[in-house]
Amino acid sequence: MHSPPSIPVYRIPLVLASRSQRRIELLRQAGFRFTVCDAGVTDEVCPPALSGVEIPLYLAGLKADAFLSRHVLEGNTVVITADTVVCRHGATLGKPAGRDEAIEMLKSLSDNMHQVFTGVCLTSATRRRLFSSESKVWFRQLSHEEIVRYVDAFHPYDKAGAYGIQEWIGLVGIEKIEGSYYNIVGLPIHQLYQELRQYET
Repeated sequence: MHSPPSIPVYRIPLVLASRSQRRIELLRQAGFRFTVCDAGVTDEVCPPALSGVEIPLYLAGLKADAFLSRHVLEGNTVVITADTVVCRHGATLGKPAGRDEAIEMLKSLSDNMHQVFTGVCLTSATRRRLFSSESKVWFRQLSHEEIVRYVDAFHPYDKAGAYGIQEWIGLVGIEKIEGSYYNIVGLPIHQLYQELRQYET
């Protein structure tokens, strides 16, 4: 079986300041050539007044600041930082602290609609651009056994809202989405592709 062709979509040097395997794979599939480097953020704490899309936008900027405190950008290199949160009825669901919290998060999402917000920050030596994406997700009613089975098999402790849409729980439990599927995975690739065009000029 042959590997899919590589389509280099940008000539400018790109750095993904994230260890997220989902974001790395999305960028690769979209033809981006980039290097990967940890942003270096150890404490992702937001001001309490922030809510909804303001939170991932703030955290994406925080990650960019952390990266710049440890690295000097040269030439036209662009650093990509991002953060994703899940919101239900105004409450923000980040990454669960453990098994019990993951189960409770999924119970709260069961038979409900929730929003997924991703904030992205593009930083170069001369400019910074923040943008965001919103998607809506509807879960059918999930049984306790289904939730526990998923959490114990997939350990979704690194995922906002305690689930990955591309994993078993998304395949069998999600009835409908509005907006970008890839935003829910963790990076709105279609917007990123367009936003980076301004850095080529």
